[in-house]
Amino acid sequence: MSSRNSKASKEAARERLRIQREKEAKRAKIRRQVFVATGIVVVLGIAAAVAVIVNNANKPGYWDAAAKDTLVKPANTDGTDGTTLIIGDKNNKNTLHEFEDMRCPICAAYEQTAGDQVLQGAKDGKYRIQYTFGTFLDAGQGGSGSKKALSALGAALNVSVDAFEQYHTLLYSKAVHPDEKKDDFNNADHLIAEAQKIPALKGNAKFSDAVKKGTFDKWALTMSKSFDDSGVNSTPTVKLNNKDIQVAGLPATQVMASIEAGLTK
Repeated sequence: MSSRNSKASKEAARERLRIQREKEAKRAKIRRQVFVATGIVVVLGIAAAVAVIVNNANKPGYWDAAAKDTLVKPANTDGTDGTTLIIGDKNNKNTLHEFEDMRCPICAAYEQTAGDQVLQGAKDGKYRIQYTFGTFLDAGQGGSGSKKALSALGAALNVSVDAFEQYHTLLYSKAVHPDEKKDDFNNADHLIAEAQKIPALKGNAKFSDAVKKGTFDKWALTMSKSFDDSGVNSTPTVKLNNKDIQVAGLPATQVMASIEAGLTK
């Protein structure tokens, strides 16, 4: 009797343990399923948010709609459409005309190498700089980074000439300028975040709102058309008094020597 009761007790205990283990296994399986499902939702949510931020300006018809908007010209521009963008004394008889695309890697290399010295020459009164920006790399590489960065430059120019100069230099810097195949500039939040390095743009709600809302998108398209109408087919192209100055791949000293040699005294 005692032996049979002991055996039965052991079997009952083993059965209870089996049932308990099955319950725990089921609960663990449910927890894993919930964890995986939650992870998928989070990942998909993040991916969707990033896609919205990055691709907003790539939505079908976005830039077609922008082209139909009322033109808002940034402050500190001239001309009927605000596409005459001059740095330095507007009455200077020497004009250094620079044609660039904000996604252009060779433009970035030129600006990183000689940009500061060239800009200083305008501040020293040797010549005035006129900028004309194209956006052809958007079509060539896909995306809208050239247009969106140009629109953001318009927002900076609307704040001040100094803000434009500093932001222009920053966007072309090694630390910020992306590979031309990457459409990093097609992201308003990214452009605004980088602008926080510029004192006049840091915490500037007017600037940030203009970038987010695309206030100067129409102006960017209009500026791009002026580039297309110029006959220039590559960037960077630099002309001093309508004569080409070679700048690509050259050191700053050589660039400045070429400019100095072509100045009208």
